[in-house]
Amino acid sequence: MLSLEQELKENSYPGRGIVIGRSKDGRYAVTAYFIMGRSSNSRNRIFAEEGEGIRTEAFDPSKLEDPSLIIYAPVRVLGNRTIVTNGDQTDTVYEGFEKGLTFEEALRSREFEPDAPNYTPRISGVLQVENGSYRYAMSILKSNDGDAASCLRYTFDYENPAAGEGRFIHTYMHDGTPLPSFSGEPKKVEIPDDMEAFTEMLWNSLNEENKVSLFVRYIDIATGEYRTKIINKNQ
Repeated sequence: MLSLEQELKENSYPGRGIVIGRSKDGRYAVTAYFIMGRSSNSRNRIFAEEGEGIRTEAFDPSKLEDPSLIIYAPVRVLGNRTIVTNGDQTDTVYEGFEKGLTFEEALRSREFEPDAPNYTPRISGVLQVENGSYRYAMSILKSNDGDAASCLRYTFDYENPAAGEGRFIHTYMHDGTPLPSFSGEPKKVEIPDDMEAFTEMLWNSLNEENKVSLFVRYIDIATGEYRTKIINKNQ
């Protein structure tokens, strides 16, 4: 099990990241999503609550350059399922579920982002909490080492996840030009009981210059009730 704190502190630019797991006491389904940015357009953002989910918004609308890949709903809730992604594929998964598709089936209509030469991976997750049971899945859609003609699709399914254990997936292995896509399975990391401490650790571990916003949610597996924490660098 890796130290999530060290993983973040030792990587100046993991890009956007999703953490999903179960609290150490087994009570909560936990997820976190963060965004980072190198350009002024990417950094000009905040998370704002929208219904049971969140949406990215321009902090200063007058400075918004291109909204196509930076304005979207990272988190949406449909019944007992919480969808977390790094792009507008949140809507694709949501609409797929409404049509009776699985998580994997819904994402077959999408691929990595068209932002050559990086071809940023689309990372996605879904948490399902129902009648005291909990499972989650994660996905990454990425180019074949920068080959825009080839999309690699990976889905990871975690049934009855262990207490205190989670998985972390992010868009880039590290900073670079072009940015290298995440590789391998989602990383196994520790998930604590204390939501406030977890949020603080995540935010303080992200690179000060590049971090933009953070979302954390703890869902009570027995009741489905949840608590949410949002931190925006732009206030």
